[in-house]
Amino acid sequence: MPRVSLDNPSAPPGKAQKYARVERERRWLLGEAPDLTHAQSEIEITDIYFVGTRLRLRRMVDRRGQQPTIYKLAQKLPPTGGAGLITNTYLSEAEYELLSRLEGKQLRKVRYSVPPFVVDVFEPPLEGLVLAEAEFETDGAMATTKTPEGAVKEVTDDRRYSGGHLAEFGLSG
Repeated sequence: MPRVSLDNPSAPPGKAQKYARVERERRWLLGEAPDLTHAQSEIEITDIYFVGTRLRLRRMVDRRGQQPTIYKLAQKLPPTGGAGLITNTYLSEAEYELLSRLEGKQLRKVRYSVPPFVVDVFEPPLEGLVLAEAEFETDGAMATTKTPEGAVKEVTDDRRYSGGHLAEFGLSG
């Protein structure tokens, strides 16, 4: 995969990557949800994408009640054939509620942890869409990972399968 600049063009000189971390991930479209009865976790995710920005507001609720609800605001600088950048700010519930009043496009899914992958099962209006995703510490690990069972195709570089695009246009765009 080609190397790309990960600098945030809106950051002051010397601060482009100060708070961001490299995000290496790959995604696959699955034909159907695999057997998830033995998944390590089951997290209900509500994302609000602020159209025209790189910002996403996220609420993560553990359906099994094993961990508290997580609220965060993320800025994602998308990859171009490799790694991207992500900056997360963790929020209180009150901060989340305040920001959730802003106009945005919502996306809902349930994320199951099935190492080394997570499987996202989308809720209406994207019911039936199932994606597997994996994150990596190194470029080498990202390049050598095996395709998950049941994968129809890899969609890592297909922006139609990015969360922001799915929230705004669904599968038709």
